[in-house]
Amino acid sequence: MSPASWQGRRVLVTGHTGFKGGWLSLWLNQLGADVTGFSLPAPTEPSLFEQARLGELVRHVEGDVRDQAAVDAVIRDTRPEMVFHLAAQPLVRYSYDAPVETFGTNVMGTVHVLEACRKVDSVKGIVCVTSDKCYENREWLWPYREADPMGGHDPYSASKGAAELVISAYRRSYFGTGARVASVRAGNVIGGGDWATDRLLPDIIRSLLAGQSPQIRNPDSIRPWQHVLEALSGYLMIGERLLAGHDASACAWNFGPSDDDTQPVSWIVDQMLAAWPERIGWEYPEGVQPHEAVLLKLDSSKARTELGWRPRFRLKEALQKIIEWHIAVAAGEDARMVSLRQLSAYEKSGETLVNEARAA
Repeated sequence: MSPASWQGRRVLVTGHTGFKGGWLSLWLNQLGADVTGFSLPAPTEPSLFEQARLGELVRHVEGDVRDQAAVDAVIRDTRPEMVFHLAAQPLVRYSYDAPVETFGTNVMGTVHVLEACRKVDSVKGIVCVTSDKCYENREWLWPYREADPMGGHDPYSASKGAAELVISAYRRSYFGTGARVASVRAGNVIGGGDWATDRLLPDIIRSLLAGQSPQIRNPDSIRPWQHVLEALSGYLMIGERLLAGHDASACAWNFGPSDDDTQPVSWIVDQMLAAWPERIGWEYPEGVQPHEAVLLKLDSSKARTELGWRPRFRLKEALQKIIEWHIAVAAGEDARMVSLRQLSAYEKSGETLVNEARAA
């Protein structure tokens, strides 16, 4: 990435009060961008947005992506050069209880953002964040590539597959010579400051902080786990290329971990419990659990080959970063400073990789 690409750029981040949106807004602010966030209030208590006092760093506009008029207004008023669309209903289990909200937010919310962007000539690039769950999951051993069919068993996964179809249609129908549109699909993104319900790492952290045994629903499920900064670095790389007018980057991109970092839930749990200062076990909950995919892998060879992107943290190191973040914040350290310290370490690891590549 080139920090100079973001200095003074007007950037809109939808969903900036969420976990990924919060980390992205913090990073863009550090890169010197003029960031506006558009989102509903923080979805959890606590939240990274409140803990890191991100409202002091970005222009906060409260609104719902299901409201076309509100989306039109924020894009018309701020005239962004780059839009990162992260606002979403992000939870699989919740989507079973709220399918209308899930489809309305994830599908029509994407329509509203793209529709508003095509009316404002300041927009040069749009990065729409979907999910690795957008693929028609056949539960096979092979990782999914960008050209594989969209699908989804549950409302959340189906909504993300549908959002990808929306993005593709808008790209081919309306964008090209002006703004350029890319979609990005990451694995199971993890990191400090994620407090979502019914998500593995936040559930584990809440239990550990309370001194309780975490309830683990699907210990054998395999996911492409990766630290949030890994995914965001890919999003920023794509954003830079869209700003530079790189037509070939206006497409779909996978950002996933190395094959040997695609691990079962039980491995994640064991690593987290081993790294925690107190000795705590885990339990399997009683009752019938809703369907969730058992096996899911991403093929990120396109990003590695065409962008030079690759993960910097091994999974075990990423889990250690999460433990360190939560222990430090629970002990009274400033959440923004802890986050910036981890961001700085990540950026330095990237400089090391570049120097090693040049030496080779």
